[in-house]
Amino acid sequence: MNKKIYPMCQAAMIAALYVVLTFVSNAFGMASGPVQVRLSEAFTVLPYFTPAAIPGLAIGCLLSNWLTGCLAPDILFGTIATLIGALGSYSLRRYPWLVPLPPVLANTLIVPWVLRFAYGAEDAIPFMMLTVGAGEIISCYVLGLIFLYALKKYGASLFETH
Repeated sequence: MNKKIYPMCQAAMIAALYVVLTFVSNAFGMASGPVQVRLSEAFTVLPYFTPAAIPGLAIGCLLSNWLTGCLAPDILFGTIATLIGALGSYSLRRYPWLVPLPPVLANTLIVPWVLRFAYGAEDAIPFMMLTVGAGEIISCYVLGLIFLYALKKYGASLFETH
């Protein structure tokens, strides 16, 4: 198998699953707004296993935001926040407990500004940082670390590069 095709397939699968889980979250009203708990954000731990998760997460976020009807600034800056988070997670992969931290920080710092300027949210920025950050902690730290440790046993075979 071509060594370039396998990581692209991994990235595509991660992006597709990110979109599906975002749609599930969206169906329950949890995918956007000042309080959001995207189930798909649990996937932000995947750079621990493979660098292919970095473009997979960014593309998944871009598609999710576009397909759920987000405004252009949200599509752009949400994707940038996810990309920054994924790069940070990959750089901290030696420390599993820190892997979820970059996406939490990136989204906590960026998303409230998007909510204010793209959607006209009237809540105070620090308050939205608190609410978005709390949702990210639930998604990335609670669900994400459960996911990371569940995959750890099989990660070498699931994410091996051929």
